[in-house]
Amino acid sequence: MRLITPIANSRQRQVIAETSVYIRQAGTIYRRQFEPVQIRFDLKGAASGMFCCSSSGTVIRYNPHIFAKHYAYSLANTVPHEAAHYIVHCVHGAGKVRPHGDEWKELMRLFGVEPRRTSCLDLEGIPLRRQRRHAYSCACRSHEISSVRHNRIRNGTARYYCRACRGELITAS
Repeated sequence: MRLITPIANSRQRQVIAETSVYIRQAGTIYRRQFEPVQIRFDLKGAASGMFCCSSSGTVIRYNPHIFAKHYAYSLANTVPHEAAHYIVHCVHGAGKVRPHGDEWKELMRLFGVEPRRTSCLDLEGIPLRRQRRHAYSCACRSHEISSVRHNRIRNGTARYYCRACRGELITAS
């Protein structure tokens, strides 16, 4: 299997420009001006895009490998998808509405794009992140849990229980 080369700089500039087009279009829809959003091409894994909001600001992250392999699809679908997340955040505030809720769906329709949450793209050649699994057990069986859950248990910030016997999961080692 040959790994896909990340999107070229010239195409990155086109994606940034297209993101700005959707933000300006939203400005017309909402009759207000929206600040430009930071855009990075550093997303890894199976997601083609992600809108992030933190205390340090807002950013749209795009997956440079998926954009390289599925450029036309990503430009037509991922860009308005993430731009809509940014605009909904600006209009309604952080945590005030569901990420793919009615406000987001309506804006996607106003953009002229079908409001889809996921896509079924061929990811062959795309470097994917693999999360390590950890062995745990309960009273009735063994379980494999993700590193995120394993670390939460180890740090004492969470407990997880078996759905069958309702017993607490404990490390199998």
